[in-house]
Amino acid sequence: MTRLSLTVAAVALAFVVQPALARTPQAPAPARWSADRANTWYAQQRWLVGSNFINSGAINPLEMWQADTFNPEQIDRELGYAEGIGMNTMRVFLHDQLWAQDPAGFKKRVDTFLTIAAKHHIKPILVLFDSCWDPYPHLGPQPAPIPGVHNSGWVQSPGAVGLKPENTPKLKAYVEGIVGAFANDDRILAWDVWNEPDNRDGQTNDWTVSGKAGAKDGGRSDQAQKVANVERLLPQVFTWARGQKPVQPLTSGVWLVTDDWSLKGKHSRTEEIQITQSDVISFHSYEWPEDLEKRIVTLKAYGRPLLLTEYMARGNGSTFDSALPLGEKYHVAMINWGFVVGKTQTNMPWDSWQRPYTANAPTLWFHDIFYADGKPYRPAETEQIRAATARAAADFAAQK
Repeated sequence: MTRLSLTVAAVALAFVVQPALARTPQAPAPARWSADRANTWYAQQRWLVGSNFINSGAINPLEMWQADTFNPEQIDRELGYAEGIGMNTMRVFLHDQLWAQDPAGFKKRVDTFLTIAAKHHIKPILVLFDSCWDPYPHLGPQPAPIPGVHNSGWVQSPGAVGLKPENTPKLKAYVEGIVGAFANDDRILAWDVWNEPDNRDGQTNDWTVSGKAGAKDGGRSDQAQKVANVERLLPQVFTWARGQKPVQPLTSGVWLVTDDWSLKGKHSRTEEIQITQSDVISFHSYEWPEDLEKRIVTLKAYGRPLLLTEYMARGNGSTFDSALPLGEKYHVAMINWGFVVGKTQTNMPWDSWQRPYTANAPTLWFHDIFYADGKPYRPAETEQIRAATARAAADFAAQK
């Protein structure tokens, strides 16, 4: 056969094969958990009580996880404080830049953390992305805390640059890589795919007009673009994570919604994605107890387990004294913000963003439970937590 004949035959074969390949059915994407599956999973958990955790020597997730500053000894000691009051979960933030920098090293450090947590009978919720605080994260040495300012060094993931469409493949690789690595790991409780995805950038500093993204309209267009990018990415993040077939449920916590959270059609687009894509419903509330109870009652209408993944701001009316009994009453997972006071300085009130507490520390801690040496800020609170978790453990054991 001549070379020309071979070429013609190859082209003809391609026309035959390609339509056949196009007709090959693709494996369907894994579906969201049914409500029955989610409730069955939840029934297998003891009442979940914990904190949002970052070790006291880290100012943000980058400093917590980077090889040069990862501190397993401090993590071990501080998770021991949690075990001592009966906590059985922690919500822990990851970061996409850590994966981009060194996937193997990052996985190894996450594995080390999970081993330490399991030693203390704690199953963490791992957070993949976060829309809060500085939108310009960077690897390497992190800034020192701004004196007297609440959470002055926290960073977003992926941040303003990472949200751009051309960076989507990197985010996909991160989600599939980290979830895939631990998809069958029973040391992990759940994946929180995106913390407060539609949050704006105006807390500690006005980063949108700080010379980094100085929009002429004061940053408003940047914020609109941020939300648009998040709403484009958030469903994909759920799909990427779900595609790894994790044994753990997926969630993303709603935080700013209408007073009646059960009313369809009154949610933002972001909230609709969160509520309709989450296997278990998570939410945030730093409100007075009567408002928290309204949230719980209306969210129960969705028929799925409820996880309160942020609460407890003493100066804002959200306290252990008032909120924890509601969680116990309605069997809602209770994960407060702040654990050991440290470089995040979340014992400082929110108003420290405008008026730093440089002369005198506030008498009333806003968040956080322990001093670095393990001494409780308020012993009555740790006794309350210990008593509540002990009751839950006894009840759980009796049901088996």
